[in-house]
Amino acid sequence: MQIRTSTHSVRAICAGAILGLSYAALAEDWPSWGGSDPGRNMYSPAKGIPTEFNPGKFKPNSEEVDLSTTKNVKWVAKLGSQTYGNPVVANGKVYVGTNNATPRDERFKDDKSILLTLNEYTGEYLWQFVVPKLASGKVNDWEYLGLLSSPRVDGDKVYLVTSRCEVVCLDANGQSNGNQGFADEGQYMVGPGKPKVEVTEKDADILWKYDMMDELGVFPHNASNCSVITLGDTVYSVTSNGQDWTHVNIPSPTSPSFIALNKNTGELIGEDDAHIGPNIKHGQWSSPSIGEINGKKQVYFGGGDGILYAVDPNPTKEDDSNYLKKIWWFDCVPPEYKVDKAGKPIKYPDADGPSEINATPVFYKNRVYVPIGQDPEHGEGVGRMVCVDATKTGDVTKTALIWDYKGIHRSISTVSIDPESGLLFVADFSGFIHCLDAETGKLYWTHDMQAHMWGSTMVADGKVYCGDEDGDFVTLAVSKEKKVLQEVNMGAPVYSTPIIANGTMFLGTQTHLYAISADAKGEQPAPVKAQPKKAPVKGKK
Repeated sequence: MQIRTSTHSVRAICAGAILGLSYAALAEDWPSWGGSDPGRNMYSPAKGIPTEFNPGKFKPNSEEVDLSTTKNVKWVAKLGSQTYGNPVVANGKVYVGTNNATPRDERFKDDKSILLTLNEYTGEYLWQFVVPKLASGKVNDWEYLGLLSSPRVDGDKVYLVTSRCEVVCLDANGQSNGNQGFADEGQYMVGPGKPKVEVTEKDADILWKYDMMDELGVFPHNASNCSVITLGDTVYSVTSNGQDWTHVNIPSPTSPSFIALNKNTGELIGEDDAHIGPNIKHGQWSSPSIGEINGKKQVYFGGGDGILYAVDPNPTKEDDSNYLKKIWWFDCVPPEYKVDKAGKPIKYPDADGPSEINATPVFYKNRVYVPIGQDPEHGEGVGRMVCVDATKTGDVTKTALIWDYKGIHRSISTVSIDPESGLLFVADFSGFIHCLDAETGKLYWTHDMQAHMWGSTMVADGKVYCGDEDGDFVTLAVSKEKKVLQEVNMGAPVYSTPIIANGTMFLGTQTHLYAISADAKGEQPAPVKAQPKKAPVKGKK
């Protein structure tokens, strides 16, 4: 995922101009999930990215990497103990979500979610956004997961979804240029009812926040996650509405699944009219993408009901409410995953049964590509990858399928399409990377990583990059014949997706962020001492 994914989940755009430009003309920064491409294709036009690198060894009795033992590694920064957030890079800064198991501030030593901001060129710590845990506990905010959302940097503002089920807007400069907008960060960082702390220059500057639980009645299942997207003056987000701990009851069936906010004020300006709530299978952790059909924008997101939705980005007033009206919808779950051969319904989350959509839909050449999947805690099962014609309207389940691929297992990963070769790469949770023809769906090869895969593939410079739960990181050739160029172990699980910005690949493991570049000189940020923490819970609810 995006998904970014959790242990139980899965991870101003000038859209018209960007969609009309060649990939080579895109900005070199990677300012959001999917980079500068609102279609969210996990592809970079960068050249000169190393085929091989060595993550090196740790110094004795330390969590600091000895850069003299690395190859093509520019710097390494210590993260928390669990890192699912995908890094983004903009205006000289790297933003990455993690937890607080390695406290950088003596004021905050307990379990919190953290957005860490680092210097892009040295890995130096700049400031952090500290998010306290919800009082309701793991039913809404699972312990030690950290911040799951991949931020969207838009000019001098940073937009993201917190683990408290809020959409927030931050100043990209933190508190270094003064406190603006929201003026109570000292209370926010410690949580309601606790003594507030003094705000420092190393803290985030919250410009506004929108609480989806308080304002919309949303009930996130174990975790909140969405990598938001912006278009003009609007920010769009999936709400993370889901089931409660019983896995049967949906506490807020009438709450929206998808919303639009004014990106300057945080005001709600629209919600979906899909009525997904009563049909949520578990949770909702997809992220939106944007496409343009016949000169008109469409916004896509995957529903917790297994349906792929395209909605009008411009709200329509109806019955005193503003709705993001459905343009078309496609049920990605085939009939044979819903009932067995005897006609008996297959119960969710049975391995042979239906799934929801946790991956991010990718818009590419008037088509939308997305796989189905489930919360990783549910294990492996049957999957389906679909390629849908985005030019139709209404219920297009029977009319818009261009091709599908059922050789994939459950997946929470977003696809990568190489525009030069037309090859599509997608990972599944069972640990397979699949290489397909994006035009026809023809399978060319699969590669077995032999471990679960949470992140997505990344394509750049004729290569495919991806990591797995065992910490293995593979580099493959973009080719119709499988060619493994390198496989290296990172020493910790890789649950996030590597990204590329300004000629450097940023790769996050559970515990460290690596800046990998062919011109690496081995700059090491100041070490951070990890504080003792009890083992994170990754087991049953």
